[in-house]
Amino acid sequence: MKSLTFRAAAGAVVSLAVSAALVPASTAGAEARPGGVDKTTAESFGRIAGVVLTNRTAAIVDGKVTGHATAPSTKVAHLSSATARSEKSVVASLRKRKTQLKALGEAYSAGDTRVAVDRTSVDGKKATVRVTETTQLTYRKISGDEPGTTGFQAHHELSFAPAGNGAWELTGIRELDEIPQINAPAPAPTAPKTKGTAAAGAGDMPDAPQASVWPFPKRLPKDTKTGLDYQAMANYAEKYWKHYNPDYRAYPLGTGGDCTNFVSQALKAGGWKHAPGRAGDYTKWWYGSDTQSDSWTGANEWSWFALNSQRVKPLKNVYQMEVGDVLQADFNRDGSKDHTMLVTYRDRLGTPYLTYHSFDTYRRSMLSLSVMLPFTKWYAYRT
Repeated sequence: MKSLTFRAAAGAVVSLAVSAALVPASTAGAEARPGGVDKTTAESFGRIAGVVLTNRTAAIVDGKVTGHATAPSTKVAHLSSATARSEKSVVASLRKRKTQLKALGEAYSAGDTRVAVDRTSVDGKKATVRVTETTQLTYRKISGDEPGTTGFQAHHELSFAPAGNGAWELTGIRELDEIPQINAPAPAPTAPKTKGTAAAGAGDMPDAPQASVWPFPKRLPKDTKTGLDYQAMANYAEKYWKHYNPDYRAYPLGTGGDCTNFVSQALKAGGWKHAPGRAGDYTKWWYGSDTQSDSWTGANEWSWFALNSQRVKPLKNVYQMEVGDVLQADFNRDGSKDHTMLVTYRDRLGTPYLTYHSFDTYRRSMLSLSVMLPFTKWYAYRT
């Protein structure tokens, strides 16, 4: 399929080329059936998503952005006026984010966005389409030793409604990821809550202290005599960040997510040993052929095990993290940890880069995480 290329320069206007993203009339109406749509219509939905999401990527990149979606030529479908206004607002906010990150020392010189349709369905007069976006961004060399690229997969749900004459109209896009990616709209701030039941239910389990984000602290080098291979941890995570290791079970978001399971795998690859025992015992950590300890897959449970066993030490600042260290997030500030990540790269200025599952991400900077999630509570662990 022919690629759609955007060129975004500082101060330039990236056109919202989605109004020309159209669904063929012959398949948009009569041939759509409850529970699904025909192949041509599904492909058209995906092409609309590809144009919209590539346009978002272009808004945060200083340079060439390549998309892999071309708009169908038949002029029978379009964005609703409300969705068009919403996308213009999203693109404007992404340009502001690009400016903010650039002022802090992070920028992207190129991007590539691909979109695959996962599921389409029709229920009455509404079509719902779920897609997976795969985007790679090239870091601009500002300090000189930034990673080459960062990559991620993001998940979106598109809603379509009849627009007359058998056409479909795109009426909305909903982000499905718990952690928004760098080209996604900023999440609405969540009001702080009281301490969560998950943390309180642990009884006398140790409670990790919150790590500060600013300012950059003095570097705290890792102990090289632990017998652990931190680079092996990073190598494992970067090998399996998108193509999961078939030797392990995977847990989709609806079953709790795969983030801590993935970090546990990487820690084991670097030398962490099993601590066998009862699955619900938070002082145990292990993986078996048919089950595993709660601490292997649960974010809070992993923290309790790691602190109980003294395999980790809390860090006061996230920028003290080195390769092989672990970061956890509490998005709604309720005291219960929601997400687990591993540091797989660190530049000489002190920025850690995180690789993680649910949703799959490669070398995302701590800087971009803190900019997009300013209300999140972070917990940093020296392994």
